[in-house]
Amino acid sequence: MNTPLLELQKISVSFEGFLALNDLNLSLNAGELRAVIGPNGAGKTTFLDVITGKVKPTSGNVIFKNTSILGQREHRIARLGIGRKFQSPRIFENLTVNENLALAVSQPKTPLSLLTSNQNEAQRDQIHRLMNIVNLQSKVNIKAGSLSHGQKQWLEIAMLVGQDPDLLLVDEPVAGLTDEETDLTADLLKSLSGDHTVLVIDHDMEFIRRLESPITVLHQGHVLCEGSMEMIQQNPQVIEVYLGQKEEIDQ
Repeated sequence: MNTPLLELQKISVSFEGFLALNDLNLSLNAGELRAVIGPNGAGKTTFLDVITGKVKPTSGNVIFKNTSILGQREHRIARLGIGRKFQSPRIFENLTVNENLALAVSQPKTPLSLLTSNQNEAQRDQIHRLMNIVNLQSKVNIKAGSLSHGQKQWLEIAMLVGQDPDLLLVDEPVAGLTDEETDLTADLLKSLSGDHTVLVIDHDMEFIRRLESPITVLHQGHVLCEGSMEMIQQNPQVIEVYLGQKEEIDQ
């Protein structure tokens, strides 16, 4: 049996007596694509906060690459190989697409290094590869602020990939996207798995279906069930959690 890349072991998080996470167990293997769904208040954002070090759990442990990262600061966890994309794009809108990607792949990562150093051949090749991944070749010299919402999401994903994390945490990447952009985003995330472990949180069930990945369902801070889309569609507890509306799961 392969050792998981990430393990959350009996994680609980209490906010002034409210259990945001309750004895949560979850594991991810290297190269896996995993979708996580759940109603509002299920603990989805909190468990990402625990992984990235933003929130320290009340109890439990987080194991990444066979080492506990509990208590590590956020920037140290990021350097260990965990990257997170938030729901709203976090890009430099006054910089071009090329400049955003150059900053993502630059070493060391400082504004001064971006302004004073020329890209070496390896960095230029990496930037070209990232633009191909997210299909932004034609936008290379356009300021990021002029991109569509979907293109901004893809640029941020490319910037995250440019940092070469082992684990990508992607939070609601298709909120506000068109149907075409949603489909392209699903295809993009599928293409990134294998080289990376990718965990995706979203409410859009058609998008989740297109990922064709195992699904973890969270409810009241713990794992309710795990399995394929077909399995969770038939799970009575999942149907009940989604307000008893089976159509929402089936759509």
